[in-house]
Amino acid sequence: MIKVGGEVDALCSKCELTLAHTVIAMVGGKPAKVKCNTCKGEHKFRPAPGAVASTGSVVKKKATRPPREKKVVVSFEDALAAHKRPPVPYSLKRRFVVDDVVDHPTFGRGFVSAVRIDKIDVTFSAEPRVLVHGRA
Repeated sequence: MIKVGGEVDALCSKCELTLAHTVIAMVGGKPAKVKCNTCKGEHKFRPAPGAVASTGSVVKKKATRPPREKKVVVSFEDALAAHKRPPVPYSLKRRFVVDDVVDHPTFGRGFVSAVRIDKIDVTFSAEPRVLVHGRA
């Protein structure tokens, strides 16, 4: 029989292990608050996974998440090399399309990532820029 001051096995939220705990508070014949005998941390009572709870039901393990996919970091040089078109010098008068490679006198070489009516988004090595195009 479990009582206040007695020991019970519980899942420790700090240690993340099933360890011996001292019962601090009881509610309706069940432990409500416990203190870990290892780390001395106090927390709600969490029955050990796979243990039989006082209600007679088996406590199930928490569902595990699949591991996160690692982000793939692509360098600017690799992204630029993927654009097969030869570089063209930037000009206000010229019209550009997505994936054009642009040589800008100030920002250097970059590629067009989006096209709007009179503006283009160009990705340069330092940062993306919005430039005008197609002006007569």
